[in-house]
Amino acid sequence: MRKLLAYPLTALYAFFFLLTLVVFHPIQWFCFNVLGYKAHKITVDWLQFFLMRCLNLLGTRITFKNKFDIPINQPVIIVANHQSMYDISPIMWYMRKYHPKFISKKELGRGIPSVSYNLRHGGSVLIDRKNPRQSLPAIMKFGEYIEKNKRAAVIFPEGTRSKTGKPKPFQTKGLEILFKKIPSAIIVPITVNNSWKMLRYGKFPMGIGNHLKFQVHEPIKLATFVDKQELIKQIETTITSSINY
Repeated sequence: MRKLLAYPLTALYAFFFLLTLVVFHPIQWFCFNVLGYKAHKITVDWLQFFLMRCLNLLGTRITFKNKFDIPINQPVIIVANHQSMYDISPIMWYMRKYHPKFISKKELGRGIPSVSYNLRHGGSVLIDRKNPRQSLPAIMKFGEYIEKNKRAAVIFPEGTRSKTGKPKPFQTKGLEILFKKIPSAIIVPITVNNSWKMLRYGKFPMGIGNHLKFQVHEPIKLATFVDKQELIKQIETTITSSINY
């Protein structure tokens, strides 16, 4: 019965999801090209808000817990486990005052209204995962951008999303580069739970009635750790120990 109900609700969600992307695309273009970065960022923030409201049509609830006062006057590296594309909008909305930017695969840089435009122009970096000669210098440049502008780099060290919620081992290279290029960063570990359930049946129908949970863990000053490999292990343990699967 639950899956049967998911079909019409997914169709309704898909309509409003695509409508939101189409409506915000020209608004983004205008803000970026005419009004500048600040206006563009505000537009992108509100895009995330409305994308989350679209999820409500599926009976989805979102809880984002952060009891820490993270300073906004220095760079941030947000590290999270990755379960689905639905991890992204809540992180962008609830962490919006830190200006989150993403390391994303290059395929997402084309063909998706609003999303592709923001990835190309909003400060994120697009990489070819199969080409280290392109991806590593791109991540280095991205890290320098974050350090200079005191913004937030968001990285999913698992590399690809977990389809069952079970965490995959962290790939350390991207984190190592960010640590090197953003030496003044504060590390913010975030655990994501239940977003994989949005795709429990595949792309159609989508999962309904899910409670997506995001837990922000105690921030860590990068400069206080000499052994960066030990730091990565600590971050991974912190994040994965709170995953329910």
